[in-house]
Amino acid sequence: MFLALLRVLLGLVLACLAAGLAQVAFAWTPADIAQSGRDAGELVLLAATHFVLFSAPFALVAAAIGEWQSIRSWTYYALVAIAIAFAGFLAQYASEGSDATILNNYAFKAFLTTGFIAGVVYWAIAGRRAGEDPPEVPRQGPSVVIAKPPASAGSKRAPSVPST
Repeated sequence: MFLALLRVLLGLVLACLAAGLAQVAFAWTPADIAQSGRDAGELVLLAATHFVLFSAPFALVAAAIGEWQSIRSWTYYALVAIAIAFAGFLAQYASEGSDATILNNYAFKAFLTTGFIAGVVYWAIAGRRAGEDPPEVPRQGPSVVIAKPPASAGSKRAPSVPST
């Protein structure tokens, strides 16, 4: 149980890092990053932090369902992550007010691609072993061997002694 929880949390963190990398790749070109003087790793970590804060409740529920039902298909995790990314896109759009800037095809594709990448990364780390029981460790201890008595040369029985 504890190892499964660690696997799920590690999968979530790495999926958010992959999503952050995908968003930075969509938003900034390498020339833009070099010109701004910011480190690309810093931008990825900043984006990943936002992804963790928004997606963690949804992703943990989806992971719990995946563990409970032993869903090991990459399509489940990819579709769930795409749905979470779409919800993030809608939340971003709703928070913009009257100057809607995110409502365009490029941003929509960026969010959906980011969701797909995050879902596949989560599946690769944690989802493909969902619901798996930990391997049983064979018990070590003294083994008892019951030996058969050696077969007699003949099949004769020992004569019975009459009781007196």
